[in-house]
Amino acid sequence: MKKILAILMFLTLLPVAALAETTFDGTVVAGDAVTVTAPFGGTVTGFSLRAGSKIAMGDVVAAIGTTKVYASADGTIAGVFAQEGDTIDSVTSRWGAVMYIMPTHKYTITADIEKAYNSSETKYVNIGETVYIACTAGNDHKAVGVVTAASGNTYTVETTSGTLMLDETVSIYRSSGYAANSRIGRGTVGRTQEIAVNGSGSILKLHVKDGDKVSRGDLLFETVTGTLDGLYAVGSEVVSTVSGVVASVNTSSGSNVSKGDILLTVYTMDTLQIEISVNEYDLMAISEGDTVNITFNYNPDAPAQLTGVVSMISHLSSSQDGEATYLAYVDFVPDDNVRIGMTAVVTTIDEQPSAGEHAMTEDAPDAATPAA
Repeated sequence: MKKILAILMFLTLLPVAALAETTFDGTVVAGDAVTVTAPFGGTVTGFSLRAGSKIAMGDVVAAIGTTKVYASADGTIAGVFAQEGDTIDSVTSRWGAVMYIMPTHKYTITADIEKAYNSSETKYVNIGETVYIACTAGNDHKAVGVVTAASGNTYTVETTSGTLMLDETVSIYRSSGYAANSRIGRGTVGRTQEIAVNGSGSILKLHVKDGDKVSRGDLLFETVTGTLDGLYAVGSEVVSTVSGVVASVNTSSGSNVSKGDILLTVYTMDTLQIEISVNEYDLMAISEGDTVNITFNYNPDAPAQLTGVVSMISHLSSSQDGEATYLAYVDFVPDDNVRIGMTAVVTTIDEQPSAGEHAMTEDAPDAATPAA
């Protein structure tokens, strides 16, 4: 008789447990939002994202244009006094320049027309014309040069080939044969000054090192506006540090930005939640920490696709019509099909009571029978 009563009680409890499951309508909402900011100032390029775009950690979201500094003459890099990440001002205040170029044309001649051949043509020197140089002591040293400056009776020549001696006196001719009637003056050989190379802002990327040979027009370094944190150059590309969905964009290609400006805001995928509304009469059916099943309405015929955990139930009613309802949030791990704003059904998972908790076994003492 005792065994029969235990079985009946167990069977009676089964449908009650099944009916205890409660469902709630929910919506996928964003949790945390992360901003992606400009690491330095410049002009935005390569930006094409829109609100709603999905991005992954490490994706390039934009590039910020740099200012490129090129070599103004052929020569050799004679000194590099900056590192990537340095501000130009901090370098030039100490060294005078970011770097120097020792020109390939290492001789400069300061000349005048005093010893020029006596003709109207030889008394007038043109900037940019090619001239031929020979030392006055036996013509042992010869060179070819270009007039780089002229003012009144004086002018400057920079050599393009040949070998001369510093401080020696040379005659300068228009004729490659050094004809006397083509002589346009005399001058003194000096050392061509190194070319100081500068810029503005901060150095993002150095493209040369001390001792490198460069040609006019070669890229030397790139700069950006503002400072670089911790002297760390991150490159001109801006990458996302999180995976998620673009919530809003604050820039576009061609826009000018300053360091720290927000380029876009991203809802992170790992903090998506399902928001549900719990009527006060259902508060006993759900608790924080409960595991629940989630079925998304885009595929209602499928069994519960995911599970989640109730992370919070508000203590403030969200209802305005007098019947108290409370917002609750379910944490879950989304798959690739989940999108913000999707609707879903959240179902509580009822734990079945074990038969041993309710059954009265024949070994248990009968309450109506006193113990021996």
